Amino acid sequence: MFEPTLALQTAIRAALIASPDVAALVPADHIRSGSTRPDKTPAIIMSDGNTANGGHDYASQRTAWVYLDLHIWTLDAGPDAAKLIAGTVTAALDNPLNFEGCDCDHFRVVRSAFPRDPDPRYGHGVLSVEALIRWIV
Repeated sequence: MFEPTLALQTAIRAALIASPDVAALVPADHIRSGSTRPDKTPAIIMSDGNTANGGHDYASQRTAWVYLDLHIWTLDAGPDAAKLIAGTVTAALDNPLNFEGCDCDHFRVVRSAFPRDPDPRYGHGVLSVEALIRWIV
């Protein structure tokens, strides 16, 4: 069984951990999937994402558009720290991602936002990404 959202999360995490520039700002064990404000900062937390199935062809090939958000969190570092990490993450994701069990025909960071957290000690950034994933069943 194959799930394209997990494939995208895994490829993104691998790219971020492999980037020396990202590693200088965010420890590898602070880059994970999840849905809550982190207990350790700085952190990059990938949302569960959404998948829009693209169907299949007669060769048993499947496609899906996958959308997910990367939440960047800082604590007591000022609002610009989240922006610095977001820019570094975007640059790291400019390189082709490595996928296992599938191919990625399209990937890009489509949006960045920096909402204010109710607790002013936190910096928060959101990078939204999209990918077209293709695999054989």
